[in-house]
Amino acid sequence: RPPFPAQSGLWGKPTTINNVETLASVVPILERGADWFASMGTEQSKGMKLYQISGPVRRPGVYELPMGTTFRELIYDWAGGPLEPIQALIPGGSSTPPLPFTDEVLDTPMSYEHLQTQGSMLGTGGVILIPERVSMVDAMWNVTRFYAHESCGKCTPCREGVAGFMVNLFAKIGSGEGEEKDVENLEALLPLIEGRSFCPLADAAVWPVKGSLKHFKDQYLALVREKKPVPRVNLWR
Repeated sequence: RPPFPAQSGLWGKPTTINNVETLASVVPILERGADWFASMGTEQSKGMKLYQISGPVRRPGVYELPMGTTFRELIYDWAGGPLEPIQALIPGGSSTPPLPFTDEVLDTPMSYEHLQTQGSMLGTGGVILIPERVSMVDAMWNVTRFYAHESCGKCTPCREGVAGFMVNLFAKIGSGEGEEKDVENLEALLPLIEGRSFCPLADAAVWPVKGSLKHFKDQYLALVREKKPVPRVNLWR
């Protein structure tokens, strides 16, 4: 892009792309009216939203709730609460920056504008809980490998930055062979990738790692100082 699909999409014709969640809202809006839909949610984030929650909770699944529902309501009232101590949550899918599991975050409304104030994004509404037994370094290493695998390899920042340097730095840090300089290099690399590729995939790889370094850098430094490999555990036990 460009050209964008609205200019030249399927068979070179202007194409409108909607996701399933948007299309699912069309019928009730037509039946009940736009004012009914806009009466739910927040001032800037109207209507209902499909929130997905996974990780160690009693009732993982998909819940349709008004925009602005808090993380606390989703996790405790609907998903039944955590099954073990939690250190962080990913608020909107794997590309969104993780946040610490604090009262301030739990009481944050899940809307586009409120998540921005916390330095993250609502994204798809896919909430992932990360327990204390899981290393944030290991969690971000998994995320990085995923985006490296999904990269088409067209853009240098993504091909070399994500699939090359980021994966290699995580492998070095995670194996117990890293140094503090590797953590510094990882931090310095992220702004050289963000916003510099043709599609948002490279940004999607950068944002969660950036957030993890903001809130959980101590875990990276502990690994390189202790020279221990990252503990690999099963998140879904």
